[in-house]
Amino acid sequence: MDDFMQAAIEQARLGLEEGGVPIGSVLVHEGRIIGRGHNQRQQRGSAVLHGEMDALENAGRQPASVYRNSVLYTTLSPCSMCSGAILLYGIPRVVVGENRTFLGEEALLRERGVSVEVLDDATCRELMTRFIDAHPEVWNEDIGES
Repeated sequence: MDDFMQAAIEQARLGLEEGGVPIGSVLVHEGRIIGRGHNQRQQRGSAVLHGEMDALENAGRQPASVYRNSVLYTTLSPCSMCSGAILLYGIPRVVVGENRTFLGEEALLRERGVSVEVLDDATCRELMTRFIDAHPEVWNEDIGES
């Protein structure tokens, strides 16, 4: 497995250990991780800290040229909010662990010129499936469902 996706999975597991939704992400610039993050909506009572948003936050302010030469790895297909951030900062490539448990805005990203690669990784899928089965109410809240 790709080392960067493995790092995103480690973030997802960390989030699960903390009592949150197991979604992890890393932002990679020129072959080096500059931001790691995991979903922290439960842990921090946040409305916006999805895994991708946390990775971007932890990367800190970067010049536009850094984002435009970066790759975002995420264990789950990015939602509308996270896809908006990807588009806003001009991140040209996203590697997705899986999109069976949740299909985010991949079509929008592709329409806007972002390269989206879906790995269909069994580990990512298993983490989400087990979490959704055990905590459907938390999951539904996370994706804005009732």
